[in-house]
Amino acid sequence: MNVFRILGDISHLLAIIILLLKIHRSKSCAGISGKSQILFALVFTTRYLDLFTTFISAYNTVMKVIFLICAYVTVYMIYVKFRKTFDSENDSFRLEFLLVPVTGLAFLENHSFTPLEILWTFSIYLESVAILPQLFMISKTGEAETITTHYLFFLGLYRALYIANWVWRYHTEKFYDQIAVVSGVVQTIFYCDFFYLYVTKG
Repeated sequence: MNVFRILGDISHLLAIIILLLKIHRSKSCAGISGKSQILFALVFTTRYLDLFTTFISAYNTVMKVIFLICAYVTVYMIYVKFRKTFDSENDSFRLEFLLVPVTGLAFLENHSFTPLEILWTFSIYLESVAILPQLFMISKTGEAETITTHYLFFLGLYRALYIANWVWRYHTEKFYDQIAVVSGVVQTIFYCDFFYLYVTKG
């Protein structure tokens, strides 16, 4: 494990904590796409099924459990605890436009045709587009709360750091996972315009 991987994980976790604190303190989920959060919960669920079959390290296990818990707590807060503040009218992205092609691609392009591997591949592809309902919601309303932009910034930073992690691993270990790298680059591209606005508008 290298510093880029660790910083990427920290950035990812910080993004989720920022979002949870925002919802908890304001007692509102206004401006947050519940559909994106459902997709992220699905990403973690399908990716971390290996918790039941493989032990990699204590760090790996703890981070997986934390991400799973945080994902489902976020969905619970949006759709149950603070559902009256949820802007369902503007959170209108059609999830089937993402789920159908991602599912098909996971069956067609994977490392091995086994249930766990297909689900892992599905999670990688889905993560690359899971933020689209949130970005669509922002583009539809034309605004985003400061705390929401911080959340998106750290999510984008997490992806950028993971690209650095892959470059480092390729140079030091000759490790290259085409599915993860291509999907990660695609996901990072979705954040590029947001990064520009975040930096220029402060």
